[in-house]
Parts: sequence; C-alpha cells; structure tokens
Amino acid sequence: MANEVRIEVETRRHQMFPVLGAADIERIRRFGTIRHYEDGACLFTAGEPGPGMFVVLEGVVAITQRDGLGHVVPIERQGPGQFLAEVAQLSGRPALVDGHAEGRVETLLVPPEQLRALIIAEADLGERLVRAMILRRVALIESGASGPVLIGPPQSAALLRIQNFLGRNGHPYHVVDATQDRDAAALLEQYGEAELLVVCPDGTVSVNPSENALARCLGMVDTLERQELFDVLVVGAGPAGLATAVYAASEGLRVIVVDCRFFGGQAGASARIENYLGFPTGISGGALAGRAYVQAQKFGVEMLIPAQVSSLDCTMAESKGEIAVELVDGRRLRSKTVVIASGARYRRPEVPRLADFEGRGVWYWASALEAKLCAEQEVALVGGGNSAGQAAVFLSQHAAKVNVLVRGPSLAATMSRYLIDRIEATSNIALRPHTELVQLHGEPATGLDGATWRDRRSGEQHDCPARNLFLFIGAVPETDWLGGCGVALDRHGFVLTGAQARGGFPAKVAAPLESSVPGVFAVGDVRSGSVKRVGGAIGEGAAVVALIHQHLAASEGAVA
Repeated sequence: MANEVRIEVETRRHQMFPVLGAADIERIRRFGTIRHYEDGACLFTAGEPGPGMFVVLEGVVAITQRDGLGHVVPIERQGPGQFLAEVAQLSGRPALVDGHAEGRVETLLVPPEQLRALIIAEADLGERLVRAMILRRVALIESGASGPVLIGPPQSAALLRIQNFLGRNGHPYHVVDATQDRDAAALLEQYGEAELLVVCPDGTVSVNPSENALARCLGMVDTLERQELFDVLVVGAGPAGLATAVYAASEGLRVIVVDCRFFGGQAGASARIENYLGFPTGISGGALAGRAYVQAQKFGVEMLIPAQVSSLDCTMAESKGEIAVELVDGRRLRSKTVVIASGARYRRPEVPRLADFEGRGVWYWASALEAKLCAEQEVALVGGGNSAGQAAVFLSQHAAKVNVLVRGPSLAATMSRYLIDRIEATSNIALRPHTELVQLHGEPATGLDGATWRDRRSGEQHDCPARNLFLFIGAVPETDWLGGCGVALDRHGFVLTGAQARGGFPAKVAAPLESSVPGVFAVGDVRSGSVKRVGGAIGEGAAVVALIHQHLAASEGAVA
C-alpha cells in the first residue's frame, strides 16, 4: 500500500511539473516571444495579473508562495524545459505565486490569448499543459499557504461565509485561528474587535468584507467598462450556463458569463452526483463545475464572477439587434443574444427566527466545511429531492445521526431510486415522513443549539439538539432582473419558452428554449418545465447554441 501511494504521488507530481522536449518547445515558439531576465528579476507577482505562460529556455526560476502577512514558502525551482503557469493564466487573472529569476534567465512568454490558441491548435500538447495547470491550482488550494489570509475565531459566521465563497470559486486561502494565535488576536482587537479580517496578498486589510469587496481586492473580477458587442451573454454560471458557454465558444462565438456568486450554481454544492452519464463512481458537483469552468476559459469565454445583473434592456433589439444587461455596479454589457441561466435561489421555510441563524447553524448546502462542524453530532435536514438525498448521504459519513424531515408520506415522488436505496441502507439516517419544522432554539450570537419539528398527522412535537440544520426545500427562480424587458413568466416566476412563449409584433411562437423576447433564451432550472437535473441543464445548454446560430444568421440576413 505504501508503495502504491508513493507511485501515485510521483505520477501526479510528474504530471504537475512535466519537462517539455525540444520538439514541444518548437511547437510553442510560434505562439510566444523571447524574454530575458537578470538575477533576482520578478517574472510575476502574487495578486497581480499574470502575463501568461513562461517556458524556461535557460536558467532557473524560483516559485514561492507569499501571503499578505509576509510569510514566504518555497514551492518549486523550475529550469530548462519546464513551464510556469496555472489555470489563472488562461484568462490573465492575478497570479497566486511569485516567480523570481535565479541568475540570468531566458524564457518564451505565451500571453493568455495565445496560450488558449496553443492549447486548441496543439491538442495533445495542450492536454498535458491543461492537466498540469489544473493540478497546480488544486495543490495551491490544498496547501492552504497562498491566497488571502483569513483571521477570525473558528466557526464564526463571517469566516465560514468567506471560506465558502473562496472555496466555491476555486480560490486558495489560509486561515489563522484568532483564539490560538496571539498576533492574530491582537490584530483583530486593533481593528475594533472585528469578527473577521482578510489580508490580501498585496497587504491590503479588509474588515468583515463582502464577497464583492473581497473579489475586487483579489482581482477576481475587473472593473473595466465593456464597450464590445458579444455574440452571447450568459447570465448564470451553473451547469446550464457553463454548458452554453463551452459549446458556444468552442464554435467560435464570443461569449461572456456573469454570475453574482460563484460558478457551479446549486449543483456545485452537491457532495456527489452518481447518475451523471460517464461517471460510474460519481463525481462531486464542485469537481464537475470546476472542470467546466476551466474548459470554458480554454475556449476564450470571459468570466465576470462575482458580478450581479440588475436589469435586462431590450429597447435596441429590433433596431440594432442588440440586447444589454445592466450590472449593479453601473456597468453595461451588450450582446447579440442573451441566455438566461440564472437558476434559482434557495427557498426559505416559514419558521420563526430563521434569518437569525443563517450562517450560524442553518445552511442551504452541505460542503466539506459544514460537514466538519457536524462531526459526531445529531443534525437535521429538511427536504425530499435529489439534492437533499445527496446531502443526507454525505453528512451521514460525518454526523452521528441525520434526521431527514419530509412533509409527504415518503421520498418516492421526489427522489431518484438509487438515493432512496442508499438512504434506507444507511443506519444513521432516520427518515421522518409527514413532518414539518416549527421552531429553532438558541441565540444569534452563539448559534443554533436545537430545533423542534411536528408530526403533521398526530400533532406531536419533538425537540432535537441539532446544532446544524440543512434546508433543501426547493428554490425560487432568479428572474427579478427581467421585469423591464417583457420576458413572459409562468405563475411561479419561471421563464416561458418555445410554444408557451409568444412575442414580437405580430405575435409569433418562439423557437424551443427561446423566450417571448427574440434573441433571449432560457436554459436550466430557471426555465419553466425544465427537469431540474444536472444532465438536463447541460443538455439544454448544448441545445440552445444551435438556436443561437439560427437567430444570429437570421439577424445578419435581415441587416444585409
């Protein structure tokens, strides 16, 4: 066993830091330019936009991790035939590490746009490069030594919120426990006993930052004005939105994706998806979304995450063939087509004081962070869909007992059979049918310390000492931003498409997946009648691209 582990680690390291042969370097030359650096010169700096991929031709480059507190950790020394890049360099995002020349160094620099062209043009070589870049990003996340430093008491709501945000966006971070580190405690006190301090790689300190403020500090999202006209603007980076982006960009369309939180949507929080085609042993929602996110960047998709859309403007659709979205920060994005893939937000049950405990024991997802909080504890989970089933099975591996509360008589009408079988076979999962949550216990400052539920048939109530409660009771469509454009919705707020949607003058039936506004399409959970499954969302994302091509061709023909 020890020998097998050693071989696996060596194989992974070999894939992470491959040495390119002379033939490989020659294939890369036409995509890059020669750059020289003297001893000690900086090739790239953590927290600043990366210039692209460097291939070392002569000399050695030292790669180090550096956090905002000044701590420096050596990672690797790379010499001739090795390349310097990770996933961020596909789109010119800020580097996560520093690179300095040791002695005189000659490199071949391939900027992001040319790097993407290289990966597509030289498929076999591109596969090796992308695999290495992904493994390097994973290693940086696992090491917990790069990225921003989060300083605060463990299990605080503010700390968990930022950890979830960074983790879901695939961004590394380092946590310093203020209850164990005197310097960290003193720093918190210096800032007025803040609940959380975040130190960015450039040394900037943020007190209890919002996700958007932290994203700007880390350079995750730009603030540039966008004047260009895109072919496709996708609102939402869940499975449907990412599938749309990948298929559209791979066919040469210029695509931008906007999401207000993180890529992956609700599916990104799934501990394990076992009925997705091609993954017989299952795959986590985060891993599936992460691969799609990298794949989209490989084809040149521009990502604005987090960036929230406030409204849709269709006033120029007929005259100029343009549709625009307004962002909350005041910027305006223009596109020939818009794909609504904004999904749905978590539904909140009518339970007193629920908001007091959100992030303090009440959760709408079940990631590894929340699972750690449940170790050897009794927890409660409300919901009977597939997301609830996946979460229950995942939590059962950590918690002493998982109570699954459902209003109906069973799970049969709402959950896939394989998950029902898994739940029935798991001894520490207790299914409680005909049950509703009625009360929460505890104080907001200290968090949830119990819950009460009621049997809807007998009226009998039961108190549970659950300090963690998970809610998976469906979702409300994210369609508020569509109000000013006349996009037709069903009575529940989901977007009508195809035969159910009529628009234009004179009124005509929309194409499948097209809304009542020509050129505006809807895919995934936000669409009325969708199957609310990851596979279905991805299928719709792929199918809508053909309809986009038809719309663009018709629009160009009308202009001609």
